[in-house]
Amino acid sequence: MKKKKETIQFKRKREKKTNYKKRLKILLAQKPRLVIRPSLKNMTAQLIEYHPKGDITIISADSKELEKLGWKFNKGNVPSAYLTGLLIGKKAKEKSIKEAILDTGLCSLTKGSRIYACLKGAVDAGLDIPCSEDIFPEESRIKGEHISSYRKIEDFSKEFDSIKNKILKVK
Repeated sequence: MKKKKETIQFKRKREKKTNYKKRLKILLAQKPRLVIRPSLKNMTAQLIEYHPKGDITIISADSKELEKLGWKFNKGNVPSAYLTGLLIGKKAKEKSIKEAILDTGLCSLTKGSRIYACLKGAVDAGLDIPCSEDIFPEESRIKGEHISSYRKIEDFSKEFDSIKNKILKVK
């Protein structure tokens, strides 16, 4: 009796890098994807469009760009994630991109996390992304009041507001 041949999964599925079911649903919307990838020290946000030969990155924003605007605090926390989202939303507005869909990949999501802070920044900048208001972090966490009380930094919220105004004013 013959043995059945094994079917081999896609390489990226085997390596647990891509969820093709989720990717197909996102691609069927035919809108750019807002891809948010957090790391311990930084936050990266990209607007990506699907093309048959391969995805094309339209716009990219990284929390490292906040240093150029004068941000001197950690780039891996909730306030810097919000500012990164605001930055990518502003760049998208300049390129006349009005809507997108959130793509978090295989990240586990928690209400009020850095990913949702970045999403709120993009929504506040003017991008139309379908999401619920319940998932966003509290306004006090976005402004960094929990950090300023812990580290005893008085000018944290002033610094946050000045960087936010710089992002919104930059052409």
